[in-house]
Amino acid sequence: MTQEAHLLTESHGAVAVIRMNRPKVLNALNLELMKSLAELMEGFDADDSIKVILLAGSERAWAAGADIGDMAEASVSDMAQRDQFAQWERIKRIKKPIVAAVSGFALGGGCELMMHCDVIVCSETARIGQPEINIGVMPGAGGTQRLTRAVGKALAMDVVLSGRFLTAGEAMQHGLVSRVVPREHWFREALNVAQSMASKPAIALRFAKESVLKADELPLSQGLEYERKLFYMLFDTDDQKEGMSAFIEKRKPSFTGK
Repeated sequence: MTQEAHLLTESHGAVAVIRMNRPKVLNALNLELMKSLAELMEGFDADDSIKVILLAGSERAWAAGADIGDMAEASVSDMAQRDQFAQWERIKRIKKPIVAAVSGFALGGGCELMMHCDVIVCSETARIGQPEINIGVMPGAGGTQRLTRAVGKALAMDVVLSGRFLTAGEAMQHGLVSRVVPREHWFREALNVAQSMASKPAIALRFAKESVLKADELPLSQGLEYERKLFYMLFDTDDQKEGMSAFIEKRKPSFTGK
């Protein structure tokens, strides 16, 4: 395991694990952590030996929000000059799948970071919300937009305007998270999901992620056109030939990422 500032990293085969590690402040997201996180993710995205990134917090907290002490006295010009949301845009551009292992609090910026991930494995203990309204602001890293797209206007308005927390069960019911598991299995299940994904063909993984994300941005007709283009492009890969040959021959495929 290696350590960089408030992030711990380790590898499990083709899965790169990043753990947020600011226990005294429940993994609050300051600018330093976000910059380091974006840099680490970009490095893993460029590493051919890595196929999936797993992002985790602790059992007590995934991330309990932004670091308020980092912003409390800032002016409008201060916030604009620091351009803190540039780090979020870097994470948004990661091409490889990102699996979130979420336990405990995922609030404010923590909820927004969770929603930047592609598959969210959630402990039954998770409490998820956008309580920025309680400190005189509102979500700023995509919370009003991604939450609304995930759960719909009615629930998003409730969560954002009242500041209430969703339970893991509510989040699952409304399509905000992918899986809810017992507390003792939250990290192991997320790692199992990531390792299962990492056994798939790498180019198809990236293209499939890209296509699903476009569903939030494009009208249906354009989304279907985009999907077909990527589908056709996969027929120029070695892994497509191997995968289909293995299926016909009733054997396990051996993917090379090409």
